[in-house]
Amino acid sequence: MLDLAVLISGGGTTLRNLIERIAAGSLDARIVAVVSSRPDAPGLKFAAAANIPSTVVRRADFPDLTSYSQRVFDVCRAARATHVAMAGWLKLLAIPPDFHDRVLNIHPSLIPAFCGAGMHGLHVHAAVLAHGVRVTGCTVHFVDDQYDHGPILLQRAVPVLSGDTPQSLAARVFAAEC
Repeated sequence: MLDLAVLISGGGTTLRNLIERIAAGSLDARIVAVVSSRPDAPGLKFAAAANIPSTVVRRADFPDLTSYSQRVFDVCRAARATHVAMAGWLKLLAIPPDFHDRVLNIHPSLIPAFCGAGMHGLHVHAAVLAHGVRVTGCTVHFVDDQYDHGPILLQRAVPVLSGDTPQSLAARVFAAEC
């Protein structure tokens, strides 16, 4: 069983999916902590509803990336997380040695396309449509100290359909992420 810390910055749809998969018995894990980069992140409601301890760690409260990252991973360590899932987490982190190959990210494109700083949420899907791409998808990868970089574990392709909007494409990509 995986003991997961889940990092969020927004709506928490991936957190909700993980909670649902665990409850259904299709994911052998438990979520031991949620860390949010924003105190107003709607995803914190999913953590509260599932009685999962949550902590807010704002980047603005720290003088540098090192101290910010240290605080995020101190929360993970205190919760005894064996793995960390970046589930819509939008802040760069420095991954400490004791968490190398234990931090996973789910990104809504086929990395290395449409990724990096600023490429999240609907921005990704709008860029896919603007470039006329016919196939997009999602990627699960280990996280290193760069945005959307690190060894890829799994990718799922999703066709881009005529008439797609960023919202309709996002819905199909999220279904593949699930």
